[in-house]
Amino acid sequence: MNAVSLDDYRTVTPKGTVQFLRCLGERVRGRRFLHVNSTRYGGGVAEILNRLVPIMTDLGVDARWEVIKGDAAFFAVTKALHNALQGREELITKAMLNHYAEINRENARHLPLEGDLVLIHDPQPAPLINYRPAEGKWVWRCHIDLSHPQRQVWRHLRKYVAGYNAAVFSLPKFSQQIPIPQFLVYPSIDPLSDKNRELSTDEIDEMLARMDIPRDKPILLQVSRFDRFKDPVGVIKAYRLVKKHYDCHLILAGGTAQDDPEGQEVLAEVREEAGHDPDIHILELPPDAHLQINALQRAATIILQKSLREGFGLTVAEAMWKGKPVVGGASGGITVQVIDDVTGYTVNSIEGAAFRIRYLLNNPVLMARMGEAGREYVRREFLITRHVTDYLTILAFLTS
Repeated sequence: MNAVSLDDYRTVTPKGTVQFLRCLGERVRGRRFLHVNSTRYGGGVAEILNRLVPIMTDLGVDARWEVIKGDAAFFAVTKALHNALQGREELITKAMLNHYAEINRENARHLPLEGDLVLIHDPQPAPLINYRPAEGKWVWRCHIDLSHPQRQVWRHLRKYVAGYNAAVFSLPKFSQQIPIPQFLVYPSIDPLSDKNRELSTDEIDEMLARMDIPRDKPILLQVSRFDRFKDPVGVIKAYRLVKKHYDCHLILAGGTAQDDPEGQEVLAEVREEAGHDPDIHILELPPDAHLQINALQRAATIILQKSLREGFGLTVAEAMWKGKPVVGGASGGITVQVIDDVTGYTVNSIEGAAFRIRYLLNNPVLMARMGEAGREYVRREFLITRHVTDYLTILAFLTS
């Protein structure tokens, strides 16, 4: 991605956004803002931080980003924790929890954790709170769907979370009973990144040709990690119902995050379900395949995000920014982004997804109208400039 400055966002954000951000930046100039998460590549959190931290720096904040390290056993535990916190029954032993704590203890010995505000992202580094320096405010940032957690697992994590000065959630329904202040912050997309910037027709055609994707019929697309909560197998089943009435392609494009050990197993399940259908294209993309994803989303007719559980689902905002209607699972942040009959539809079943896809394919004028409405909705609510505004407001509030 080419270097961009904050002023470049004036062309895509609502009027006055950049000026307001610069005024807010003056309020917190020089303060230290540290982010800590579990991976630098793969997944929405890393993608957000890759751009959010430089913007903070541009505004005069001393912003840093550290990543914890762990072995395969650690990431197996944290994946199980992630699943359990999103409502799936998982067997998590005391030995697993002890290893989880020990890896965080080792990271605390090596990571520079000083900051006026330290934002710890998700469960993986949550135990670092036990090793916080004497100065500074610590905030736990939860990006996952915590609405129906496995109670025993949440009780264990809550012991760490209660030690923070505050917590940040993506939706009100994800919040929990904890004895600290809570903030609501929606995740965001960067409209000037390689994944979301404008592409010419030639660029799109070239990218699709490289991926061997034909454009001879409508394209249904889901972009996401190969994760059971994203329900890629369900997407294939919905496509097959649509295929009885419309000749179309299905593209499942994604990869695996460094901290997700289940990815290859799920990918194998997806390939088995797809069989030898020549119109199903399964693309295992590297973490930096941003231009490829951009081209796929711009070439798609309808974009899906049929998640069964979802922290937020930024692929929805990406799709709407590119003027595409979205059919998404009625879960998590998808329900905030998709406004039924305005920017797309939320569904609760494979049959519901197939019905809405068929309905949209029958109504090209409606698809165009939804695309226009979706882009403007994202401009107002889900761009990274709004995200930075929220974080700097929390920084000003907690460190004044």
